[in-house]
Amino acid sequence: MKHLTLIVALLAWSLLPAAETGTETAPSPNKTLRWAGCGITKKAFMKELAAAYERRYGVHFELEGGGATKGIRRVHNREVDIGGSCRNKIPGAPEEFGVHMSPVAWDALVVMVHPSNPVDDITLHQLKAIYEGRITNWKELGGKDAPIELLIRKGKISGVGWTLRQLVWADPEQEFKGSAEFPSSGPLEKAVEKSPNAIAVSGISSARKRAVKLLSLEGNSPSYDKIRKGEYLLYRPLYITYMPRDNPKLKEIKRFIRFAHSAEGRKIIRSQGVVPYLEATGLTAKQREQWKRQRQLVERKRKD
Repeated sequence: MKHLTLIVALLAWSLLPAAETGTETAPSPNKTLRWAGCGITKKAFMKELAAAYERRYGVHFELEGGGATKGIRRVHNREVDIGGSCRNKIPGAPEEFGVHMSPVAWDALVVMVHPSNPVDDITLHQLKAIYEGRITNWKELGGKDAPIELLIRKGKISGVGWTLRQLVWADPEQEFKGSAEFPSSGPLEKAVEKSPNAIAVSGISSARKRAVKLLSLEGNSPSYDKIRKGEYLLYRPLYITYMPRDNPKLKEIKRFIRFAHSAEGRKIIRSQGVVPYLEATGLTAKQREQWKRQRQLVERKRKD
């Protein structure tokens, strides 16, 4: 245990910006870093961190959206310098090979409904049944007699869609029985705001800024503390992505990541209601164990 504590402390120290370790380097005025990634990561911390970093170091960020997949693949293709993703790389995908994924914060997948919906809580079993088309009316969840409109992300490799399939089904190919598909989280969230019978899943970092109702899951609300402690089940890391090889801006990118993990950077992340990665490192091992149990459950069901 002492060795583990020492390792964590050394890791945290190594991630501090130079100003906190006594080896500050001069600012880099007039530099620009091009960033592309998922809207959830952008709303979680990127916009605020980029502004603070520019004030401190004189480095400007050009921020583009496009989704988690673009946050990995545009980096891989060197179309942008740095990216943001709310999912990890897909094993074996050549379009994502070599991209480094640096976790910066913890997000959570949340179940959204219209504010007028009387339902307050949902179980994982019920959520699975909705996505599989086995529950189709709100009265089955204690709501009004009305059809459920399931809104989903287009494709299977979006940050939300891929992570949801992994966390709940342990199957990246799971089919969803959606009523409508959306190209990104922003339009999907806006549709829930306008649709009294809608239900959808998105990242809390962006969903909490919308006029929607967030359901408790298995009796746990997606609050800051419950995500930090791992009591709310559907948590996931948010990543900064970059190519480490032959990258002329690698030094600047690494300095930005150190800044994100610094006391100032973590304060900015917390101010957005998001959990800094270094303040809940135990969630990584806890999530691996959850995924392992979920895969074992899936395998048993397949054998039955």
